[in-house]
Amino acid sequence: MGREIDRESFTEAEFERFSARLRAGVAALDALLGRPGFGEGPTTVGAELELCLIDAAGRPLPRNRAVLDAAAHPRLTLEADRFNIECNTAPVPLRGRPFAALRRDLDDVLGALEVAAAAQGAGPVAIGILPTLRPDDLTPAAITESPRYRALSHGLRRLRQEAFTIAIDGPEPLTTTYDDVTAEGANTSWQVHLRVSPAAFARTYNAAQIATAPVLAVAGNSPTFLGHRLWDETRVALYRQSVDDRVDAEPEDWRPARVTFGHGWVRRGAAELFAESVALHAPLLAAVDAEDPDAVRAAGGVPQLWELRLHHGTVWRWNRAVYDAAGGGHLRIEFRALPAGPTVIDMLANTAFLLGLTLALAPDADRLVTRLTFGQARRNFYAAARHGVDAELLWPHDEAPSPRRCSVATLVPELLPLARTALCDAGVAPDEVDPLLAAIAARTARRRTGARWQTAALAAFEGTADRPTALRRMLARYRALAATGAPVHDWPLPV
Repeated sequence: MGREIDRESFTEAEFERFSARLRAGVAALDALLGRPGFGEGPTTVGAELELCLIDAAGRPLPRNRAVLDAAAHPRLTLEADRFNIECNTAPVPLRGRPFAALRRDLDDVLGALEVAAAAQGAGPVAIGILPTLRPDDLTPAAITESPRYRALSHGLRRLRQEAFTIAIDGPEPLTTTYDDVTAEGANTSWQVHLRVSPAAFARTYNAAQIATAPVLAVAGNSPTFLGHRLWDETRVALYRQSVDDRVDAEPEDWRPARVTFGHGWVRRGAAELFAESVALHAPLLAAVDAEDPDAVRAAGGVPQLWELRLHHGTVWRWNRAVYDAAGGGHLRIEFRALPAGPTVIDMLANTAFLLGLTLALAPDADRLVTRLTFGQARRNFYAAARHGVDAELLWPHDEAPSPRRCSVATLVPELLPLARTALCDAGVAPDEVDPLLAAIAARTARRRTGARWQTAALAAFEGTADRPTALRRMLARYRALAATGAPVHDWPLPV
């Protein structure tokens, strides 16, 4: 959402002014993207890692501000709930050894975080949803003390006018309600940014939409919430419902969800997605900047488009377009579907597979979208989140009828060589690519994702303990194994 907001509520007149600035921002962005040479430059990659802070008993510890102050690291920032904190990496060139560079950056930030957290009696853990969360951990008091997060909660309640209902099916279905957005903070992710030229944006974004499902299927790490076994990647269901401005009691509600896979293939470019955010979703916030974007653009400059970016940041597509005025202005694709953890190696392996497959599919994306409907791509995404390595996906095929139904176990080994070739063609060192994609191959062959390890470990501990105790023991074992740095497919199960 960008810079800090110092207001928690806004008047109707302020919302009207903000909406007018949004419309002007879309027009300015459209014109800017037509400027010759805008957004051209080397391909770069960066990432954000959200983590949970826990105490010695594995329970969430709401001390993120104290930890942030103690660490005093420029790449650490607050997140939605008081037990959340975020690490950011610097963007690095895709060419060369990007994954080694990302790892060095993460090691630096996480090292500082570990020291600062320990001084507060906390420890950071990278996991999609903290398994030891209880309902009383997600009360209104859990929201991080910041006008930004309180304003977001107020904005959603302003539109929704009633409590948020969470209803997730699965092996142990769960239904509960919250009065605000605190359940959103239960979700922690590993978000990857890829810089893309405006000319290549549409086909690269569509390729990313196709590529996300098979990668997510072998990356799941969120099998529980509030003690219930649910989806392999429960975050996908929980996030959608925890910030939904629609009322579940209205089955005929035609409005799209704010957390979404999307509404169709991109045909022209990134401006379409920003225009959709403005046209389809009422503003949650109404802070206005002093900048005149048309004046800046007319003078040959690059406007910040702060209002447009602020609003677009409150529409949570699983793959999101990003506009950034830095470095003369550029576009990125933010891949938001991957969970945090289990280890840095696992997250980098997921990144290599996702970026490689996206780059592999992008040159052929215009043909692929005639062989896979957008609805089928969306179905793949939710099937991957729900069933993980057991999912069956629809994959585009040159011979009619297309698409063909494929198991994840057979599809992923076919896609890994495509990802490798694309990364190497982009200039990534082969000896950097191969170990990461080999981790994906081993994880797939052994059917050992973070989600599957958590589920199996929980079952083993439940042989001698009740569910809450088993969850705490499972998390303790998870942290111990993650500390070794070994990828999750090599983790032993409790005996």
